[in-house]
Amino acid sequence: MNALTTTASLTALFLASVAPALAEEVNIYSMRQPELIQPLLDRFTQETGIAVNVAFVDKGVAERLVAEGSRSPADLVLTVDISRLVELQDAGVLQPVSSDVLKANIPAAYRDPGDLWFGLTTRARVVYASKDRVQPGDITTYEDLADPKWAGRICIRSGLADYNVALVAAYLLHHGPEATRTWLEAVKANLAHRPTGADRDQVKSIWSGECDIAVGNTYYIGQMLTDPEQKDFAEAVRIDFPVFENGGTHMNISGVAMTKAAPDHDAAVKLMEWLASDAAQAIYAEVNHEYPVKPGVALSPMVAGWGSLTPDTLGLAEIAKARGEAVKLIEDVDFDG
Repeated sequence: MNALTTTASLTALFLASVAPALAEEVNIYSMRQPELIQPLLDRFTQETGIAVNVAFVDKGVAERLVAEGSRSPADLVLTVDISRLVELQDAGVLQPVSSDVLKANIPAAYRDPGDLWFGLTTRARVVYASKDRVQPGDITTYEDLADPKWAGRICIRSGLADYNVALVAAYLLHHGPEATRTWLEAVKANLAHRPTGADRDQVKSIWSGECDIAVGNTYYIGQMLTDPEQKDFAEAVRIDFPVFENGGTHMNISGVAMTKAAPDHDAAVKLMEWLASDAAQAIYAEVNHEYPVKPGVALSPMVAGWGSLTPDTLGLAEIAKARGEAVKLIEDVDFDG
């Protein structure tokens, strides 16, 4: 299928999703699962009368936008992880958005200095620990993952998974390349088995006794606790918030960016600003079990029950620049081998 056909079919998909058509609309390519964002978009439409049409695109968004060029029907891209935002930025398919609302509501550490992308929620990269086999305080830092006492007791997804690359990039910025290489080698030596699966799979591995601790994002525990089929797995683990020595807990984001084509620019800006509002941030917190990016918005009771954390002070733009070196180190130590 060529780019023109792809654009036409997606445009038809967008237009068919709204009946009757509203006066204004925003078209989104979303890397986030539709069920995670639909409550937000429905509320936005109710409040503003602006229709929002979503096409779920898990991979290849940057390539698609490059192929579509100025014909693209997409106004915004919703992503998970800083890497996806930087990939779009590097592909040259975004345009800056100058908004006093976004700058006021989103801390500088969670937005691009050039206004090309903006964080909407934060999630911590934490330790999942067995409630039965790991005591509170047994692991307090990311550096502790290299301690030989964890030999054969750690589970983790691929070192090249986006969330882990960001964590390694942050470690690299804190400690430098040689210390990071040594740390990666030691963590690899402590693994119960080769990296596999996704974050939820690590929780199940702890429940089954394959390992005692794992590395994962906070919100997956919330999702599992509300899923009857996975609740037992999640109830077997505790969230511990490690920090970098002389630092805080590593945070990542879900985010939004405006495409260079953006046929509905003004309506898209309204949606971006609304997603950073108190109302939207509260929905994110309650429905998705994430941390609001806007200061002062309350956590959901479940997330608050996990305990307090001190976010690391490294900016995500800085972490993004170190990703290439982080990937090289992960590959050099054959972390997944």
